[in-house]
Amino acid sequence: MTHTPQVQFRMRIYRDGTIAIGPGRITLLEAIDRTGSISAAARHLKMSYRRAWLLVNDTNNALKQPAVTSSEGGASGGGSRLTETGQALIRHYRNIEAIAARSAQPDIDALTALIAR
Repeated sequence: MTHTPQVQFRMRIYRDGTIAIGPGRITLLEAIDRTGSISAAARHLKMSYRRAWLLVNDTNNALKQPAVTSSEGGASGGGSRLTETGQALIRHYRNIEAIAARSAQPDIDALTALIAR
């Protein structure tokens, strides 16, 4: 069996010793943007609603402006959406990943050449 090495950048930004921005939070924000709700995003990512809500709450509290806003249920069912800050968070995070990958490509190629396939 041939195994192809996979490279992943896992950048995290800490605030007061805890993760303020990281890959899991970015993935959650992207899922909220796609689904329009924290609960649907949690189901999609196979995590509990409570865990997703806590991550959103912690992320919002770490930022100057919230990344996600939510509306109560009712006739329209409520939901959540990303703010401009949330959109910017995803955009900048994914840009940093792409730039880092391009910049490090020669070293990535050298490292992955050392891995048995």
